[in-house]
Amino acid sequence: MIEKNNNPKSVSFLIKKNKPKPSIVYNTYWEFISKRQDIFFKRINNVEFPWSNDDILNNYKFTNVYRATDRVSQYLIRDIIYKGSQEPDELFFRIVLFKIFNRISTWEFIKDELGEISFKNYSFKAYDELLLEVLKSKEAIYSPAYIMASGKSAFGKERKHQNHLLLIEKMINDKLPHGLQQCKSMKGIYELLLSYPTIGEFLAYQYTIDLNYSNLTNFSEMEFVKAGPGAKDGITKCFTSLGDYNYEDIIKMMADNQHKEFERLGIKFQNLGGRSLQLIDCQNVFCEVDKYSRLFHPEIAGVSNRTRIKQKFKIEKKEQINYFFPPKWNINKLI
Repeated sequence: MIEKNNNPKSVSFLIKKNKPKPSIVYNTYWEFISKRQDIFFKRINNVEFPWSNDDILNNYKFTNVYRATDRVSQYLIRDIIYKGSQEPDELFFRIVLFKIFNRISTWEFIKDELGEISFKNYSFKAYDELLLEVLKSKEAIYSPAYIMASGKSAFGKERKHQNHLLLIEKMINDKLPHGLQQCKSMKGIYELLLSYPTIGEFLAYQYTIDLNYSNLTNFSEMEFVKAGPGAKDGITKCFTSLGDYNYEDIIKMMADNQHKEFERLGIKFQNLGGRSLQLIDCQNVFCEVDKYSRLFHPEIAGVSNRTRIKQKFKIEKKEQINYFFPPKWNINKLI
């Protein structure tokens, strides 16, 4: 059985006149973080399943607390960003090509066929033919994690992937990789990406974080955040009123108050090699708490009014991840 703490005490907020009012889900947010992070460490330390006394966490799929620890992000950081040329156009090309499809199998198929993925050897025809070959075999080339606009109105091609290849070409021909290096803030990166067809607010922020894993840009993940649809759902469950705060203010408040809140609730949180939760992590956790509370707090309705969690957790034999993080974080020897 899971005990619910329905009595959140007073919390420390950013200074604004009308403060947010926490709901019973507010404490669950912090408790979820602790329990999900415990599972992460038990898994990498090869502890046998079950990894939690929480049946919801044992039976349903939830992403890791730290975005950079998820399987796809790890593949991007370890096998794409820090393997290969660090020249701006090449680095940008690899990151954006991978993230547009966000599917490891798509990347590995192209790499197996071409031997090397580089803008220097890039050909629209060759990449288009390879992706069409995957589609003909009835295999997906895009991850279901993100909804990607087709780009047909901007680039005129019938196939979505063809428009996205042309998008990458346009970005590099516009010298966007060099433009990103001239940006003075993470928000500047976000706004440049947002100016391109098919890239909305959610993707622009996600790509900003992905590019910032590399040495192409170097901003703190505590500098800027943009709430996605799932995070907004989670926020509306954690608070009965936002007061004068917007969604981004709430995420910043959570990141700023994390140590106080863990202490208030008596939670011993094991962070990532001394790295506290960043804005992107707190944003992502709101998405997961939205899902978790569908079963743990079924009486609390979010914006979407969803009542089920779609993905069940299944133990699969996957290759052990050798965790690697951007060297500029200085945590690789600590994990």
